[in-house]
Formats: sequence, structure tokens, C-alpha cells
Amino acid sequence: MEQDLANLAATVAELKAKADGTGTTFSETFYFLTIPLMVLIHAGFLAYEMGASRSKNALASGIKNILAFALIVPFFYFIGWWVYWAFPTGLDLSAGPTGASGLAYANEVAAPWSPNMGPNLDDRSSGVFWGAFVLFAATTASILSGALIERIRLTGFVVLATILGAFVWILAAAWGWHADGWLVTKFGYHDFGAAGVVHMIAGFFTLGVTMNLGPRIGKFNPDGSANAIPGHSMPMTLIGLMLIIAGFWGFLMGCVIVPGESWSWSVTQAASIYGTPMTLSGMTFNTLMGMAGGIIGAWMITRDPFWMMSGALGGIISCAAGIDLWYPPMAFVIGFAGAVAMPFIASFVERRGIDDAVGAFALHGCLGMWGLLAVGLAAQGYPALSGPDVIETSFTGQLVGAVVMALLGFVPGYGVSWLLKIMGQLRVPAEAEITGLDKTKVPVEAYPEALHGAVSPAE
Repeated sequence: MEQDLANLAATVAELKAKADGTGTTFSETFYFLTIPLMVLIHAGFLAYEMGASRSKNALASGIKNILAFALIVPFFYFIGWWVYWAFPTGLDLSAGPTGASGLAYANEVAAPWSPNMGPNLDDRSSGVFWGAFVLFAATTASILSGALIERIRLTGFVVLATILGAFVWILAAAWGWHADGWLVTKFGYHDFGAAGVVHMIAGFFTLGVTMNLGPRIGKFNPDGSANAIPGHSMPMTLIGLMLIIAGFWGFLMGCVIVPGESWSWSVTQAASIYGTPMTLSGMTFNTLMGMAGGIIGAWMITRDPFWMMSGALGGIISCAAGIDLWYPPMAFVIGFAGAVAMPFIASFVERRGIDDAVGAFALHGCLGMWGLLAVGLAAQGYPALSGPDVIETSFTGQLVGAVVMALLGFVPGYGVSWLLKIMGQLRVPAEAEITGLDKTKVPVEAYPEALHGAVSPAE
């Protein structure tokens, strides 16, 4: 009898070990798949920005995007990941309620010399989760990139993109996208899909930069009226926007905590970054409904294919903060409302003499803010964290979070770009801008024949 019980216990232990191994493999695979999906975001931004540029600037626009992506990766390895775990409770670097934060914890799991930051066979997952966050960081840089096309220096852009991606946005994530974040624990801030900590941060950072960078030559007339400066390939821009939307599914996957790994904080079902329950079913309903509402809203206002596709993205961003909470028809309405407002916001900014070439501030900054406030208006009262007797979401908490995100984005964006402007490292010379950045900065041509009237010897 005792032998039978021992055999049964051994069998149960073996089955549990296999189940744990399966759960670990699933969670690793889940996050691993977010990475190539989010790379689609950057393929989309590449096509989107090159298409939105005039042919004389197409390759220069692409190069700055690719280089920023490459530089953010090592900077995020050495700085950004440590910031996320060190600063959730604020500048005192103390540990928060979960214990997964503070100086000691950051040094343990995220310092470059930590075993977790290398091929440690006892920790197969940290690099995968880190990789998903790196792609979030690179997304903020790509949001910045589009607004600045055709006149920013490559060196100035790389500095700005690295500061945004490797420090500013991840500080926002530590405060508002971590279960120990002070915005969450003290104000009940809720931002499931990173409408504030990614989109608002990048949008308001971009606003600060564009104010110092100035408009493209020929954008504004002496009376202040604006001229349209169309890109050379609207089809490329539309395809790029659709790729961004495809990649957004990976972005949202990276916002989910799945059971089975060290970072899961003992959740037993899919959860938000705060440990509160969510379902992939609800996320799917709301993403598609928000996207559809955004397309329809932008089309009704503009009939412009560029704004239609931007509206698709804008509808998702509008719903993102509460995408785990909305009833699907509500997601449609929120996405519709955001997309309807977006072109008017872009026109308002343009009338103030600011040249945001792709409407990045309107799309990401303002609709990210709308997404945060929508949670405060229509989804207040939900628990902001897992567990009993926790703070609830509220309009006040969402408003505080929105103000923090706006300031944390705008102030460093304006300040760093102002310093670069003083140093002569922000904007290319007027002669280079007029001639075209491809001719002056790139050793090859984007269209060596088709757009320059050249004919082949046979002709």
C-alpha cells in the first residue's frame, strides 16, 4: 500500500513537472511571437514614412528609422530595462508592494551584469520579455520619426530617439504600467494597452521637438496659411499603416501577463500588467470594433485615404487603455469619436505654425489622452490591481495620469531638442533640405530612373 502511494505521488509530481514545463514553454512562445509581430510595426513605419516623404527624401527617412531601431536595442539593454524595475515607486528606488521593484530588485534582475541578462539556462524567459519591451521602446521612436521627416539631422534624431526610447517612455511605464507603479497604487491609473505610457509619451515628446525643429521650407505662406506637401507614394503610406495595424496585435499581446513564468506574479489566468483579469476574447472584440469605428469616423469626416488608415490606428489607440474593460459596442463608439476628432486636432496644431508631417501628435498624443480619459468617464470603479481592498479606477486618477504623461513627454522633448538646436545639431542646412536629403546624405538613389526621366540605351 505504501509503495502504491509512493508511486502515485511520483506520478503526480511527474505530471505536475510536465504541466509546469508546458506552461513555461507556452508563456515564452507567447512573448517570443510578440517580437516578430511588433517588427511589422517598424516595417510599417518604414513604408509609411518613406511614402509620406517626397522622392528626394525617401531613403533618408528610411535610414533614420532603421538606425534609431538599432541604437535603441543596446541602450535599452544597458539602461532602459533597469529603469523599469528600479523606479516604479518613484525616485527613492524603494521596493513596492509586490517586491518586484526597487534598486535591489533592479540590480538583481536587470543590471547588465545580472545572470538574467544573458544565456542563463536557469532563466529562459527574461530575454524574451525584455525583447517585447525593446520593441515598445522602438515604437516610441518610430512615432517621433514620422513627424520630423525631410528636415531633421540624423545625429539629432538619433539622440532624441534614444532618449525617448531608452529612458523617457520606460520611466512612464515604471510609474503607470507596473503593479508597483505609484500612479497605479496611489491613483488607480489604468492603461492596459499603453495609450498613455507609449502613445501619449511619444506624441507629446514629438510636439516639443516639432516646436523647436520648425516647419519644412515651403510649408507655410507669409500670411500663415499652410500648403500641403504630399509624399511621393500614397499607396506605400497606406500599406505601411496597414502593417502597423497588423503589428499592433503583437503590441497588445505584449500587454498581457500569461501564467507560467517568473514575471506572471502567480496569476492563474491571463491578466493585465496590473494582475487584473482579462481575456484574449475581449481584447479581440474590442480591437476590431475600435479599428472599424476609427476607419468609419475618419472616412465620414475627410474622405481622405490617409486619414482613413490613420483612423484605423486611431480607433485602436482610443480604446487601448480600457481594451480589457469595454463592451464591444462601446469600443466602436470610443474609436469612432477619437477618429472624428483627429483631423480637427491636426488642423488646429497646423494653424499654430507647427509642421507635424504625419499628424503624430494628433494621432498618438491626443488620442492616447482620450483613451485614458475614456476609462475615467466610462469604466471607473474597476479594481486597479488584483487582490482584496485595492484602489479602484477613477476619473481623477486617469486625469492625473494623463497630466503626468503629457509633461513627462513634452518637457524632455522640448528641452533636449532646444539644446540640440543651440548646438546646431537639430536641423539640416536649408541648401540640403531644398536639394533633397537623399542627394546630400545618402550614397544611392531611391528611384534612379523612373522619377528622373532617364531612358535606357535601348530606347
